[in-house]
Amino acid sequence: MNTNQGTINSRKIAIFLIITFILAIVVGSIPALLKLEWQGSTAAVIGVIYMLFPALTAIFVQKVLYHEPVIEPLKVSFKLDKWFALAWILPVLLALAAIPVETLFPGVSYSPDMAGMVERYRDTLTAEQLAEIERSIQQMPVHPVLLAIVSGMIAGITVNALAAFGEELGWRGFLLREFKALGFARASLFIGIIWGLWHAPLILQGHNYPQHPVAGVFMMILFCLLLTPLLNYVTLKAQSVIAAAIMHGTLNGTVGIAIMMVKGGSDLTIGLTGAAGLITLLIANVVLYIATGGYRSIKYSED
Repeated sequence: MNTNQGTINSRKIAIFLIITFILAIVVGSIPALLKLEWQGSTAAVIGVIYMLFPALTAIFVQKVLYHEPVIEPLKVSFKLDKWFALAWILPVLLALAAIPVETLFPGVSYSPDMAGMVERYRDTLTAEQLAEIERSIQQMPVHPVLLAIVSGMIAGITVNALAAFGEELGWRGFLLREFKALGFARASLFIGIIWGLWHAPLILQGHNYPQHPVAGVFMMILFCLLLTPLLNYVTLKAQSVIAAAIMHGTLNGTVGIAIMMVKGGSDLTIGLTGAAGLITLLIANVVLYIATGGYRSIKYSED
């Protein structure tokens, strides 16, 4: 495919997408085939394995099929700068910003004592277990949200970042490079849709949207569409896919903060992956658009 900004290797992209999606469907179908519930260790193990395939496929296509280097072209760089710090902090700010947006929805209220979070476990835990959770919350020396922020940020630059790298080498490393001729806006659009659809096998089993798995597929596509420009921007400014892995990993570690202090709502309305989170991400995108002069200052390479 030729554009006025360069050439896109459609065949190379197609091979990457076909392999990545086949692996996603196969691995993502395992719990359903084995009649396993999407929770606990099943979700954790399958989820981590699932996240590795975009990176493995990117390396296979880049190195094995096309005999091209991986490290430099796919922006695997540990050269730290201020953009790494932004990547680490931004997910926490987004999760916190979603809380006041959530309270604008009917039936959702602010719950600083975390009564709303305890209520969500009422159908799955015994009365004794719920009482123990409430006692634990009351006995904590600091508010649980602060502990969630600290633990989530530590995970975000360690184990979560390692798992997220499995995705980010594929999306922000391989695909962003292959789509660079389209420009920032269109590249973000295509990557966002692809990334969202890639989640479908897990979403249909209850991941992120256990109450609404079918509607959750469309919500996840919107979520990925709105998150992609932010991740792409951090990657390009840092000139490193590692920054994207840190941002992605920290988001995974702190995303629960958005629902800890609200009562009511459903998986389609509250949380960073719910409607409130989509509004929050939309606002962040508007800020990015204005700050970069309509994306005109965003370049694939800083050279």
